[in-house]
Amino acid sequence: MGFLFLKFKIMSTNTLSKETELRLTEFFNNSIDSKSMAKTIRQVNFLIALNAIREDGFMKTETVNIEDGFFWLNELAEILDPYLGIE
Repeated sequence: MGFLFLKFKIMSTNTLSKETELRLTEFFNNSIDSKSMAKTIRQVNFLIALNAIREDGFMKTETVNIEDGFFWLNELAEILDPYLGIE
């Protein structure tokens, strides 16, 4: 039996500053491409999820933070390189 986790957050209507846009563009042009970044995010999320489900996981006290981080990192990965929405 699977579980469905729905995440509801208050979304900001703020737009990125020009400086932030430039820094992100420079980052993805010079440091890592978006597909590689999405893959890295997914790999890290996999490791976080494995740790979270283990009884002896060292991050048990951070469950809420892990849940939020996992959700938002997945959202970012989907923006960078859609994977889950592809059939």
